[in-house]
Amino acid sequence: MCIRGAAQPGVAGRAQRLVVVGHARPGVGRGRFGRPVAGGERAELERLRAEARKKDKRIRELEMERDVCKRFVALWVK
Repeated sequence: MCIRGAAQPGVAGRAQRLVVVGHARPGVGRGRFGRPVAGGERAELERLRAEARKKDKRIRELEMERDVCKRFVALWVK
């Protein structure tokens, strides 16, 4: 398997989209060094990803609350 980066147009060349080329066997995960991922490692990765999703959701909620407060203050000041 090979991973190539392809620049996205309109993003000033900074962000890149990764394209995975090749075929992976279903059900067989490969770790960072090409060895299969153990069941315990897979469970830990899933737990960490779920935790990151929760944190991202909470951050988005706080950002929305902040934006509402900013609008309220802007209207109150007028």
